Amino acid sequence: MRVLVCVKRVPAPGARILITPDGQDVNASNLSFVISPHEECAVEAAVQLVETHGGDSTVLTVGPPEASDQLRSAASVGADKAALVATDGTDWDPVRTAAAITDAVRHIEVADGPFDLILFGNESADAGGYQVGVRVAHALSRPIVNGAKSIDVDDTYVMVRRGVDAGFEVYRIPLPAVVGVSEGINLPRYPTLKGRLASKRIEIAEVVTSVGSGPQAMVRLIEPEDQTTETVELGRGPDAASAVVDMLEEVGVLS
Repeated sequence: MRVLVCVKRVPAPGARILITPDGQDVNASNLSFVISPHEECAVEAAVQLVETHGGDSTVLTVGPPEASDQLRSAASVGADKAALVATDGTDWDPVRTAAAITDAVRHIEVADGPFDLILFGNESADAGGYQVGVRVAHALSRPIVNGAKSIDVDDTYVMVRRGVDAGFEVYRIPLPAVVGVSEGINLPRYPTLKGRLASKRIEIAEVVTSVGSGPQAMVRLIEPEDQTTETVELGRGPDAASAVVDMLEEVGVLS
């Protein structure tokens, strides 16, 4: 089985995001970057599938040269190969990103053979557009299921289970296929020392694409206003009891 995982370099979740004065970019001077969390789970799913069925896994990203750090991070937990579609560091819109990934997939498949399964994160942690995986699947004429909470494969089909309000939906789609993985499908493993050392030696293939700019253009980033909360001390010790009761009555906890 050959599995491709498409990942994105994003600021570490929970980090404070600052905007450059011109409103055109994120100030990355004090930011650390990681693989988008849904895609971390996709990498783990790919490694598990290869461990079970044999084959190899490839991790691909579209991003600046620094995104090679995220490719090596994926290699440190078991990805066999890595490929980078290098950009100038600007954030591409979903249309251009999907076109670049589609070109890269075709290039790799011509050289190394077709992928049985292409995995995406359900959505990226920064943009959250839910578009790229669907666009790539459509361009490659392959079926796709998003929101996967479990993946099982046999020789010709993949069974995908995803959560819905009423419980779960189960899809059986033919290979080759595309699946969008949701965070929580598994618990991504931590890299071992051996894995970290091996990831430093992995060769990152650079894939050149000739896609033009996408139809969407970023106008300006706007930093949200800081939200502050006020803490009121109701009292200390037994003297605070009456104030606590009054507060509970005010918010409707007590009738």
